[in-house]
Amino acid sequence: MSTFPQPDPKDRPARLTVGVVGAGRVGPALAAALQLAGHRPVAVSGVSDASKRRAAQLLPDVPLMSPAQVLERAELVLLTVPDDALPGLVEGLAETGAVRPGQLLVHTSGRYGARVLDPALRAGALPLALHPAMTFSGTPVDVQRLAGCSFGVTAPEELRLAAEALVIEMGGEPEWIAEESRPLYHAALALGANHLVTLVAESMELLRAAGVEAPDRMLGPLLGAALDNALRSGDAALTGPVARGDAGTVAAHVAELRKHAPQTVAGYLAMARATADRALAHGLLKPELAEDLLGVLANGTEGDAG
Repeated sequence: MSTFPQPDPKDRPARLTVGVVGAGRVGPALAAALQLAGHRPVAVSGVSDASKRRAAQLLPDVPLMSPAQVLERAELVLLTVPDDALPGLVEGLAETGAVRPGQLLVHTSGRYGARVLDPALRAGALPLALHPAMTFSGTPVDVQRLAGCSFGVTAPEELRLAAEALVIEMGGEPEWIAEESRPLYHAALALGANHLVTLVAESMELLRAAGVEAPDRMLGPLLGAALDNALRSGDAALTGPVARGDAGTVAAHVAELRKHAPQTVAGYLAMARATADRALAHGLLKPELAEDLLGVLANGTEGDAG
């Protein structure tokens, strides 16, 4: 639950018309959340069939239009396109005169701060960077997941309160991120969330290969506990053969992975080395055991090269 006080409906500022440019997984969900807060989605742009389906599901009766038409109709515009497409989109909208003075222009890229919106700022728009630290499925459950979700917020100082108010209205909790810190902030989230999916998917594949019929059921409680422990205790939560310095067990792991899933060896070794470094630094891995363990990991790397 959000720790920020929720505004009383009668105290809310004037409701805004909302447009979405890019009906991927994020934009329609945020617009639907703003709709629950009393704002009014009026237009959405999307090209692919999947985008159109998402828009129809989350924003029924909101017409599909071109990006320029979305900006023409909306007071608050969500630019929810892939990171690499964002600078070109902003420049194009500004150059064609689609941006209107006083228009709130919000992008949801984790990589960029407000500076990427400078072309629109010069056209008189009000630039906000609001990045939800959440994974999206493109279904209505995403709106519910926004409750208590942290948003990385970057905006000019004079727009800080407006940016934070929009996040709170969507059920989120604003976290101020300096412009120059956005790439590091985004890298941290990608390291934790995106790579987690890869690790879990690989773990399930290996369990299936070992004969486990329901790897998801086996991993669910284990990973849930590991995540909870890590969030509570950080490096003190490290367990397993690497943290214990069980070099023989790690060598057996590497040998089995080479035999059954060679594509996973490089990732296993990289994570094991990182785990060993952290366990050593925090006094969990005894130095006298670390030497043999690091030797196994080094030999594993040489095996990859060969």
